[in-house]
Amino acid sequence: MRYVLTVLLFLPTLIWGQGNQNVDEEMSKLAWQSGPSVGQIASKATINIPSGYLFLDEKNTSRFLELSGNPPRTGHYLLAPQSGKWWSVFSFSPSGYVKDDEKIDADALLKSLREGDAEGNEERKRLGMKAIFTDGWAVTPHYDEQTKRLEWGVRLKTEGGQFVTNYTARLLGRTGVMSAVLVTGVDTLLSDSQEFKTSLQQFSFNSGEKYSEFKQGDKIAEYGLAALILGGAAAVATKKGFWAVIAGFIAAFWKILVGFGIAAMAGLGKLFKSKKEQ
Repeated sequence: MRYVLTVLLFLPTLIWGQGNQNVDEEMSKLAWQSGPSVGQIASKATINIPSGYLFLDEKNTSRFLELSGNPPRTGHYLLAPQSGKWWSVFSFSPSGYVKDDEKIDADALLKSLREGDAEGNEERKRLGMKAIFTDGWAVTPHYDEQTKRLEWGVRLKTEGGQFVTNYTARLLGRTGVMSAVLVTGVDTLLSDSQEFKTSLQQFSFNSGEKYSEFKQGDKIAEYGLAALILGGAAAVATKKGFWAVIAGFIAAFWKILVGFGIAAMAGLGKLFKSKKEQ
């Protein structure tokens, strides 16, 4: 059995062959933190890890990303069910306090994403990668004023006709925004995203970092909710022009993990199962 690994949007797809013992062994060496316990996310937040879930700190998440075909990254933290059917990565951007009084125009945002395909694919071509096109919303952008959480899912189409989907949540805090990216297969996005959102209920910013604790004089982000969906740099579109914004969007997406056609994660599932049985 072969199963496709998750990759960054601007990286080629990688595949693990059956019985990749070396990778499995390296995965087993990671310092998996089992629930019930509490995971520390940088110095900004915590997440209660339920029974049946696993967590990796910054160092081990970086190694996990490397083993799974992604560039190693600092400042990232992983949460996953022991079944291995999906995983999520948290990272914090100290952008400042993002005002949430902006109305989200999903149609306009989708148009901007599609208009950016040409420029983005030129960059992909320069890097020797195949084109990817924005097909539509898998989950329409929506913001919950109570939880201060912005969520959306983008459905993409590869040059070869394969559909892939990413699902992203942005959790607003006093000094910046926590990104939580779900990595899963297209076919299981609906069920896995529901489980993922349930897990986010266990997330909380530390005292002094909560959105409600904003004080006059705190740093305020230069952009709002819509710009978070476009990558953050899109906030200054009226000042820099559209293509300058798209350049920032592309740069931001180097850091975003997406579910790239995962057929199964059997190897990770077996690993997580074995950790549960220990």
